[in-house]
Amino acid sequence: MEKKSILSGIQPSGEGIFTLGNYIGAIRNWGVMQEEYDCAYFIADLHSLTVRQDPQTLKKQSLSAFALLLACGIDPDRSLLFVQSHVRTHAELAWILNCYSQMGELSRMTQFKDKSAQHADNINAGLFTYPALMAADILLYQADLVPVGADQKQHLEFTRDVAVRFNNLYGETFKVPDAYIPKAGAKVMSLQEPTKKMSKSDENKNATVLLLDEPAVIMNKFKRAVTDSEKEVVFREGKDGINNLMTIYGVLTGKTNEEIEAEFAGKGYGDFKAAVGECVAEALRPVREEYARLIADKAYLETKIKEGAQKAEAVSWKTLRKARKRVGLLELPR
Repeated sequence: MEKKSILSGIQPSGEGIFTLGNYIGAIRNWGVMQEEYDCAYFIADLHSLTVRQDPQTLKKQSLSAFALLLACGIDPDRSLLFVQSHVRTHAELAWILNCYSQMGELSRMTQFKDKSAQHADNINAGLFTYPALMAADILLYQADLVPVGADQKQHLEFTRDVAVRFNNLYGETFKVPDAYIPKAGAKVMSLQEPTKKMSKSDENKNATVLLLDEPAVIMNKFKRAVTDSEKEVVFREGKDGINNLMTIYGVLTGKTNEEIEAEFAGKGYGDFKAAVGECVAEALRPVREEYARLIADKAYLETKIKEGAQKAEAVSWKTLRKARKRVGLLELPR
């Protein structure tokens, strides 16, 4: 039976590269997915440009992000792993899809509204047309499934709409992808504001756990995690902080909420927060150790980055060539 294909990308910008939220909500599952799916993963460095970046920092973070994905279990010999800007087909198909995207639907994108508010001094065209590039990322590889958090479903719906619109005009060109949403731990919240998603751009450093944080730092962040005025470790409405900690602990240990409640019955929040911190620190230990080994081996990383780009170019060109032909672009004589 032929495997279904799955694709996902992640931005390299932001201090610390990836967070515990990225790990639990997405990256942790990527390695497991290699068993069941044909996987393609990429560093979305072009998307990072919608916000002003320090050039040297972005280069460094892109390399670190590639190494960190390897450290998290992505096998470049089993999955397609590449850096987005190394594959020119993404930018070209994005332009084509821009011409089949409506101003109204782009202006309704929640992320455009949020980012415009956050970066009022830099509301650029790339920020507005960001969904068309994301659609190109997905459609180039004819992905069956795209892992998305609950807050990213809108972008996938846009991708589906553009693909259907294009297919209706020119005939079957793009596969229309479906969402893949993990059942547990799809959304990890801030340790300081548990009604808000954990983010690497959070100004409060205690709000976010980074994958490369040292164990002592992780423990300290969980000890300071916001909870509530009660004492009982139970999952219920109104206990956002405890619910978040239980979600993290449950995903990493495989325990249900009922099992966690029984484990900490009669114990205080201090004991629970310490246990969650220890669990996270131990879960991330092999990632930190493998990352340290990989980032020191620049030759290996450069080889894998080049191989990934070549493979991605070959796969994605098949789709781009078909799209170019459908819209009437003249083919370059060989």
